Amino acid sequence: MHDSTGDEMMKALVWEGPREMMVRDVARPAPAPDEILIRVAYCGICGSELSGYLGHNALRVPPLIMGHEFSGEVVALGDEVASMTNALSVGSRVTVDPMVYDGTCRYCRAGQHHLCLARSLVGAHRPGAFAAYVAVPAHVVYALPQEMDLRVGALAEPTACAVRIAELMGDVAGRAVLIVGAGTIGLLTLRILLLRGAAGVFISDTNAGRLAAARELGGHTLNPVQQDVVTVVREATGGQGVAIALDAVGKAVTRAQCVAATERGGLVLLSGLHEEVSEMPAAEVIRNEITVQGSFCYTPDNVREAIELLAQGTVASGSWVVDAPLSEGRAWFERLVGNPGAVAKVLLVP
Repeated sequence: MHDSTGDEMMKALVWEGPREMMVRDVARPAPAPDEILIRVAYCGICGSELSGYLGHNALRVPPLIMGHEFSGEVVALGDEVASMTNALSVGSRVTVDPMVYDGTCRYCRAGQHHLCLARSLVGAHRPGAFAAYVAVPAHVVYALPQEMDLRVGALAEPTACAVRIAELMGDVAGRAVLIVGAGTIGLLTLRILLLRGAAGVFISDTNAGRLAAARELGGHTLNPVQQDVVTVVREATGGQGVAIALDAVGKAVTRAQCVAATERGGLVLLSGLHEEVSEMPAAEVIRNEITVQGSFCYTPDNVREAIELLAQGTVASGSWVVDAPLSEGRAWFERLVGNPGAVAKVLLVP
C-alpha cells in the first residue's frame, strides 16, 4: 500500500554547507513501489559524516539529510513490497544496509554486493535517517529480533563494518593485531577479534576516554602522545611486528604507522577515510612484501552476522555510546570534530 505522506511535514537535520546544520521542517517521504517507510528510532553519527560536515568528503553534497546507521519501525510499504518479501510488515522493527545495490551487476551476482557498480549510500546519494522518517528500498531492510532494543539495533551498520574487517583479516587465532583508532569501528573490531581468538590486540588513540573503553573491552592500549606505538608493538612481538594492522583513522601518519608496525609478509587494512589522499611508505611495503587492502563496507552476510552478534550480546556497547535528541545534532557534530571526550558513538533520536 502507498502511504499518502508526501504532503505531510517532518523534522530533519539538514546539512547546508561546511559546519552549517539546522533542524528544518521538510516533506515527509512517501515510499516508492519498491520502498519501505521507516519511523526512525535511533541514528548514529558516522566518522565519514564528520568529514562531510566539514566539507571534506566528496560523496556528500549539500543540502543533505545525512544518517545511515539507524534502526526503526516500518510504518508503510510500497505497492510492490508485499510480493518481494513476507518478512516485513507494518510494525516490524528493522535496521538497514544503507549501501543500496542493484543485485544485477557482475559484483552482485558474485555475492560482492558492497562493490556494486551502481551502489548508492543512504544519507549521501539519497536522503538519510537524521529525520523522523526515511524511505529505503525494501531489499536492504533487515528485520531485527523482537527482543532486541532498537538502540542496540542502530549499531548493526558499524558492527557489519567490523565484521567485514575481521573477515578480510582471516584466521586471527593466536596472532597479534594492531588497531590504530579507538573510535566505533576500532572498538567493535577489537571485540570481534578477541572473540575470534586473537593472541593480543594493541589499540592506539590520543583520546584517554576512548582508550579506557578499549581497555574495558580487553585491548592493550597505547597513546601515541605518550609513547612510540611502533616501538612498543615491535618490542612486545619479539621485534617482528604484528601479523595484521588496521588503520581506522585515515591519516598519512596513521597509515605509515600501520606499515611500520607490521611484520614482513603481513597485512595492513585501511578503513579510515579522514584524508582521502595521503602519502604511503611505498618502499617499505615493497621491501617487506606487505599486503595493503581496503575495507569500505560489508556484504549482506556481514550484516546478518552483525545482527546475530548484537542479539547475542557478545559485542558490548558500553559508556562510549550515548544518545541525544536530533535537535542537538549540530552541537554533537561540533563536539565530535573537536573534543569528543570518551564518546565514540552518538545516536540521535528524532
